[in-house]
Amino acid sequence: MNEKLEKLNWELAKGEARLRRAQHEEKILEHQMKQLTRKERTHRLCTRGAMLESFLIRPEVLTDDDVMDILKQAFSQTGMKETVAESVKRRVAGEPLTE
Repeated sequence: MNEKLEKLNWELAKGEARLRRAQHEEKILEHQMKQLTRKERTHRLCTRGAMLESFLIRPEVLTDDDVMDILKQAFSQTGMKETVAESVKRRVAGEPLTE
């Protein structure tokens, strides 16, 4: 009986070690996902910021508040909200934005 108990304890310890390893691997994968998401966001922000700057005249002299005012004005134009909403709707549906 003692031998059977030892075997069960050994199997329990082995299972607990596998669980700890799996939990550690899960943490590593979660960290990698967060890192990739952060890198994707940083890339997107830089790319879109560059796109915006390409439309501004002398962007280096404008403050953040200036750019925000310009964007507010641009996006308050008639039809702009609808255009953005339609673009998002089409992109989510997997349709191309231009034909």
